[in-house]
Amino acid sequence: MEGKDLFRQCALTRSERVTGDLIRFVAGPGDTIYPDLTHKLPGRGVWVTADRESISAAVKARAFARSLKRKVEVSEDLPGLVERQLTQRVVEALALANKAGLVVCGFDKINTRLERERIATLVHGADAARDGCDKLDRKYTAIAADRGFKPIIIDILTIDEIGLAMGRSNVVHAALTPGGAAKRFVGEAERLARYRRGIAPPVTAKAASGEAKVGSP
Repeated sequence: MEGKDLFRQCALTRSERVTGDLIRFVAGPGDTIYPDLTHKLPGRGVWVTADRESISAAVKARAFARSLKRKVEVSEDLPGLVERQLTQRVVEALALANKAGLVVCGFDKINTRLERERIATLVHGADAARDGCDKLDRKYTAIAADRGFKPIIIDILTIDEIGLAMGRSNVVHAALTPGGAAKRFVGEAERLARYRRGIAPPVTAKAASGEAKVGSP
């Protein structure tokens, strides 16, 4: 998007934000409000700051009806629906990276590959035991510092969700080598993380130094 399409006004706060910091909603069949995560659905859009707290507040404040100037149906579970759809996009992005041959699974395989080649992103299940995660994290961050690149560690998905993306069960750890599909996965994971934690601070400020960790605080 360029020019005037780069910024939109949040229907709740009336503040302008870049569209990447907003979620677009449209009124679909039956005048029911649906999220439009790809910004492609027809109809007039209602833009809300892209975090769960803001969307919950927008539902309570009837911001969608006010913005569209008509009565609309808004589910109380709209914030949950958005989170599920964002999570599905992360899972799908990881699956695409796997199909592109960019993903390595398993503690031992990752531990070996860390020494042999560049790992762009390290992935752990959000419900994984910390011991194994910490061992890989320490090695990864040390290698990244030595070789002069920024490590990215993601623990936004559960073990089951990672397994769903990989087409196998009990995938606790995964690693992505560089490539376009890996970048897309990181972008989707960051979008979900911002939704869960809130996006008021600029993303660039949060990742100004050290490792970039996406997921648990």
